[in-house]
Amino acid sequence: MEPVTTEARSRRRMTGRERREQLITISRALFAEKGFDGTSIEEIAATAQVSKPVVYEHFGGKEGVYAVVVDREMQKLLGMITAALSASHSLIKLERAALALLQYIEESSEGFRILVRDSHAASGTGTFASLISEIASQVEDVLADEFKGRGYDPKLAPMYAQMLVGMVALTGQWWLDVRRPGREEVAAHVVNLAWNGLTGLNPTPQITATSKGLELAPLPVLPRPTDKELKEAQKARAKELKEAEKARERELKERERLLREAEKAKEREDKLRQREARLAERAAKLEQE
Repeated sequence: MEPVTTEARSRRRMTGRERREQLITISRALFAEKGFDGTSIEEIAATAQVSKPVVYEHFGGKEGVYAVVVDREMQKLLGMITAALSASHSLIKLERAALALLQYIEESSEGFRILVRDSHAASGTGTFASLISEIASQVEDVLADEFKGRGYDPKLAPMYAQMLVGMVALTGQWWLDVRRPGREEVAAHVVNLAWNGLTGLNPTPQITATSKGLELAPLPVLPRPTDKELKEAQKARAKELKEAEKARERELKERERLLREAEKAKEREDKLRQREARLAERAAKLEQE
C-alpha cells in the first residue's frame, strides 16, 4: 500500500470552499498562459492533484470555472475604476482612472491577459469589449456633467466616453508587455493627450501632486456561493419567512384580543353610563315630588 503523505493528508483536510478557491487560482494561471481553448479539465485537475469529477462537482465544466475567473477579474478592475472616478475634479478622475487600469495590469497581469482575449462563447460574459462598455457607461456620466458645464451637447458624452476609454484600454494592452515607461509617466501622457489634445500637448506632462504615488485598492470581491450554500441559504430564508408569518399571525391574534377587550370595556362603560343616567332621572323625579 502506498504510504499516506503529509500532502495527501493536507488535501483531505481541505474544505469545499478551500478546494474551490484552489481550483480557481490554478485555472486563472492556466487560462492566462494558454487561453480557454488551450486549457483542459484534465490539466486543471492534474495541477490541483484531484480527479476530473472534483472539478465538475464545483463548476460543472471548464466553462463554469472560466466564467468565475473572468467575473472576478472584471469586478476587481471595475471596482478600482469606480474608486478612481469618485474624485471631485474631472482631470483628477481621468488621471486616477488611467492609473487604476495600469495598476491593475501591473498587479494582475494574468487577469488582464484573460480579459483582453476574446472570451469563449460558452461563458456568455467577460469580453474585453463588454468590459470597456461597462467602464464607458461610468465615464459617460462624468463627461455629460463636464459637457453641460462647458456648453457642449451632453448627448455626445456616450461617444466621447467610448473614445476615451478605448484609448486608455488599448494603451494598457500595449503597456502589458513593454512596461516602459513607468505607470505614472504613461498615465501622464495618456491624460496629456486626452485633456489637452494634439494642438495643446504639454512637452513634459506630469501627474498632479494629488495622484502621484496613489495606490488604489479594489472593492472586495466576494466568492460566489456554491449550489449547496445556495440551497442552505434558501432553506434558511424559507425558515425565516415561515417564522415571520407565524409572528405576524400571533401579532394579529393579539390585536384581535386587544380589540375584543376594548369593545367589552366600552360596552361596560356604556352600560355604566346608562345606569347612571337612569339613576339621575329617578333622583330628579323624587325631587319634583
